[in-house]
Amino acid sequence: MKDIYQVINKVRISEKATMLHETAGEIVFEVRCDATKIEIKQAVKKMFGKNVVSVRTANYDGKERRRRRADAGKTARWKKAYVRLADGETLDLV
Repeated sequence: MKDIYQVINKVRISEKATMLHETAGEIVFEVRCDATKIEIKQAVKKMFGKNVVSVRTANYDGKERRRRRADAGKTARWKKAYVRLADGETLDLV
């Protein structure tokens, strides 16, 4: 297993993520692209001490971006994890 502090990059805070947290008890994390669901579950359990019920992941490819006329490049690809906590458990993000 990778170091747990390398698996989770940051917490994604957006309107959708806030609604998921309030209604379904899910938290959205940005994780490493090569992290598995089991590693994400173990990292959340060790870092925050919360019981995890399920983990869903989504991969996002980098988008093509242009600067000036001829300069073209891509943004980095990334992975998002939706982590559902056990009933009655919350994670204070603020």
